[in-house]
Amino acid sequence: MSDRGHAARTHPPEGAAALVQGDALDAARVEALLDLVPPRDRETRPASLARAERQRRRWATQVVVADELARRACAERGLKPPEAVGPPRLLAVAEEDVAGLGSIVAAVLAHSPAARTLLSALEDGQDVPASAMRDYYDRNRDRFLTREALRRGVDPFGDAAPTDFLPYPYVREGIGHELRLAAGRRAFFAWLDGARAGVVYAVGHEHPGDPAHPDHEHRH
Repeated sequence: MSDRGHAARTHPPEGAAALVQGDALDAARVEALLDLVPPRDRETRPASLARAERQRRRWATQVVVADELARRACAERGLKPPEAVGPPRLLAVAEEDVAGLGSIVAAVLAHSPAARTLLSALEDGQDVPASAMRDYYDRNRDRFLTREALRRGVDPFGDAAPTDFLPYPYVREGIGHELRLAAGRRAFFAWLDGARAGVVYAVGHEHPGDPAHPDHEHRH
């Protein structure tokens, strides 16, 4: 293949935000998401405002790229995400989700039905051994105190009696559910890291934390 053809395959064309698995991702999808996201920073100085907007576009590009990758992963796995209902709405992401997932992944899951569908499938596919559930119960005794023990201020790692704890059979199902969710999230993070490793970004759409551009910041 000629150098010209090779360049066409490895650099996003004009009007594209990135190449995803060799296909151009329309920059208009990034702009459409930005219309749904309020500015993150309340800067007033022109230089600071311009920098904040550049980073906001890079952040939005990551969300749109992840949505595209999730759509493709769902198609490959025979998963059918739900259709969007109604016009696009302002994208709102809960602060606790940002704290637990990072702003990019939290926004991906809020924005992308395909990402939510894929995450749900990954959660459902986790096999949590009975030994792991029992070990979680034994290591996190403070989470399983009875209401009466909590009212009395019982030290779960001190002088607590067996009757101060909810019985293991009573909480086993909930523990299994929680561990499956956690394992599913780890699988989703691993999938996303691997899937976007080969994405090629256009100038101005790089990852916000990419040290190759002068405005980089490591803030997820």
